[in-house]
Amino acid sequence: MLAKEYYKNGEFEKALSAYQDLYRKSSNNNAYFLELIKTHQQLEQLDQAETLLIKQMERIIYPALYVELGYNYQLKDNLETANLNYNKAITYIDENPNYAFSVGKFFENRSLLDQAVTTYEKAMAIKPELNFNIQLARIYGEQGNVEKMFFSYLEFIGSNSSYLNTIKRAMSDFITENPENENNILLRRVLLKKVQEEPNLLWNELLSWLFIQQKDYNKAFAQEKAIFNRQPESLSRIEELAFIAMNDDAFDVAKNIFNYLAETAQNPDVQIGAHYNLLQIDLKTQTDIKAIESTYLELFRTFGTTRQTIKLQIAYAHFLAFYKHDPLAADLFLKESLKLPISDLEEGQVKLELGAILVLQEKFNEALIYFTQIQRNLKNSTLAQEARFKVAQTSYYKGDFKWAESQLKILKSSTSQLIANDALDLMLLITDNKFEDSTQAGLTLYAKADLMAFQNKPNEAISILNTVLENYKGQSIEAQALYKQGQLFEANKQYEKAETNYQMIVVNFKDGILADDAYFALAELYEKHLQNPQKAKEFYEQIIFNHQDSIFFVEARKRFRELRGDAVN
Repeated sequence: MLAKEYYKNGEFEKALSAYQDLYRKSSNNNAYFLELIKTHQQLEQLDQAETLLIKQMERIIYPALYVELGYNYQLKDNLETANLNYNKAITYIDENPNYAFSVGKFFENRSLLDQAVTTYEKAMAIKPELNFNIQLARIYGEQGNVEKMFFSYLEFIGSNSSYLNTIKRAMSDFITENPENENNILLRRVLLKKVQEEPNLLWNELLSWLFIQQKDYNKAFAQEKAIFNRQPESLSRIEELAFIAMNDDAFDVAKNIFNYLAETAQNPDVQIGAHYNLLQIDLKTQTDIKAIESTYLELFRTFGTTRQTIKLQIAYAHFLAFYKHDPLAADLFLKESLKLPISDLEEGQVKLELGAILVLQEKFNEALIYFTQIQRNLKNSTLAQEARFKVAQTSYYKGDFKWAESQLKILKSSTSQLIANDALDLMLLITDNKFEDSTQAGLTLYAKADLMAFQNKPNEAISILNTVLENYKGQSIEAQALYKQGQLFEANKQYEKAETNYQMIVVNFKDGILADDAYFALAELYEKHLQNPQKAKEFYEQIIFNHQDSIFFVEARKRFRELRGDAVN
């Protein structure tokens, strides 16, 4: 609309003329009338605005116009008359509480928050079925009255539970990961009071959500158990919590939750899934290979080697090959799995692991056969795209960089963002280094180290990368080798060595494609392992100000704000 454009661009004379025309043609259109009033006010034509308002109020009963008239007097510095009109608007609520919808909104539009609160509270007192708690919560938040804001949000969802996720998002603006944060304490107090006063599982659910924001997964687990004990239909919420804890490396509490699922679930699929995840945690936290193998075998005795345990069978084969270093046993075991009456998708998953085990043994051509079969049998599926990436990766390991590059170009537009990102990273590695070194000797050596890392031989990989770093100084492969070696040092808990590698990248290759990766890796290292949040902040800040196009930008900004103590949504 032309009038709106004029107003937005500050061309108020033109906007006034346009709104006058619109109002003449549609004198009952309240929207045009109000914009006309605002335009007069922008031009400081307050007397004209006053005259128009009084004439309109003689024509129609619309109490919200007293707010506009009062505001016009306020602009004239006549606060006494302004307040008389504000109070007049509010007294209409006695006559009809439904007027609060428009009166309260007009007060909010003019930032007259105290009057808006009075309007909404008065309407709810006269007519309790009205629910202005969402409006009140928003205003209390703007006024800094956080406890009242939380209370109003909870009052609102008490009768509008479908808005739960919306309210969580709104409240998350005011809390942090720190359980001692004042607002966190206030919300916890309000919720605990609700739990005591009203037997509504909504409050337990919100307490669980708050504890998850604070990474206090044990307390969240207690709330989730309370919910399940009263509504034992599904364990999905508890299962979700277990994954959140596991993904945050809170392995002890994740194990407690998965053990609870294994013992409590009646559904064998849930039980098997819980045991599967317990074993994944054990592989990350334990060195007792015999105990882990014993657990796998006990599970197969309990649940059988059937289609139902196919995921467990794939995991066991992976364990045999990559942790027990017995790829032949793994290969034989999975070939038995292929004889089961499984779906095409499950067959593809088995073959993907078989291919990986063959790559582990450097039987590249045999591995490529399995990966190609998956692509042919499961066209356009995510698994087929993953298999294509494995073809590219295997070709790269064996030094066939041209074929690897051709496959990676196709995968850049994969529907799976994870596969697309991995494909792009590997393609950049190949293209950046094939021109710099016509013999591709450096890239070949790097690929050998990459293969060693895949084969779970980190020390051998680190040693080969040392050779790359000695022989190819100043070339782009040096930055790649520093970064890869840094990751391996981290996995080995050699944090100071990892720090040195990442620092060398940001000093010597600050304009390279790995600069933001190195900044983020350093920030995480200082935050999680070297207990230096100040340094972590500095490196997150580097990404925020100098690498806005980085895939780490959003996470870096979030972490930076958390370390600074901001409330983060």
